This record gives sequence, C-alpha cells and structure tokens, in this order.
Amino acid sequence: MEVADILSRDCTRSAVPCTSKKRALEIISELAALHLDISSQQLFDCLLAREKMGSTGIGNGIAIPHGRISNDNQATAVLLTFAEPVEFDAIDNQPVGLVFALLVPEQECKQHLKTLSLIAEKLSNKQVCKQLRQAGSDDELYHIMVSS
Repeated sequence: MEVADILSRDCTRSAVPCTSKKRALEIISELAALHLDISSQQLFDCLLAREKMGSTGIGNGIAIPHGRISNDNQATAVLLTFAEPVEFDAIDNQPVGLVFALLVPEQECKQHLKTLSLIAEKLSNKQVCKQLRQAGSDDELYHIMVSS
C-alpha cells in the first residue's frame, strides 16, 4: 500500500490554526467524514477513545492518531501541520506540529498495523519531517508525503 492510496489532497492541510489536542481530533474527524459514510462525531469518538488508552504523540513533534471504524470503506488518512505546535501528551512531553491520522475498517487489522508501520517509518525520516513542516501549501504538503 502506498500513502497515496489512503491520503487525498482534500484531507491534507498545512499550517492549520489549532489550540488543543481535542480540536486537532475534531479537525481530523471533520475532514475524514468527507470520505467515509460515518459522522464526524462518530469518528471523533473513535479517535478520542484511542487517545484515552494512551497518547498517539510519538515524539519529535509528531502524532499518529488512529482508530478502527465500522464500515466497508478503505482506510482513510488525514495529514495536518499546525500553525503553532499544540500539547498532545506526547511520550517526550513536546508539543506536536505534525499529525498523520489513520482510520481503518475494523476487519482490516493486519492492514491497520502495516499501514501504521509504513507511516511511522516515513515520519522517522528527519529530512521528510523537515520538508513537511516547511511546506507552504496543502498541495506541497500532500506531494511531499506521497512522493517521499
């Protein structure tokens, strides 16, 4: 699976004004709802439930919120950079400025884990993260993520 298979341009936002983890999850839910046959509230509840199990802030200013959804759609991703980093209860206690969210159908457990691994690997590349953080537009942000 390639990132372009799950991430669309309209689910990619650069320099998003955001002040909290809760608002970040709301933004993700609103964007993902455009592609899924699920309400943004249900998506928000799914992401929030996962966050309650432990923060998806993986360190170095990056978070990978994710959840399993009950529908027949394929996996859907949302990529955001924030205008200013927000507190996310990350493992290194640093604020988060780069978020890649993933919503995967419940029956796709193996695919969920493979996709999370792919994204984590991509975001462990410091050069890629630097480019993502410096992206000046939604299109540039999308292009960097799908081509790196």
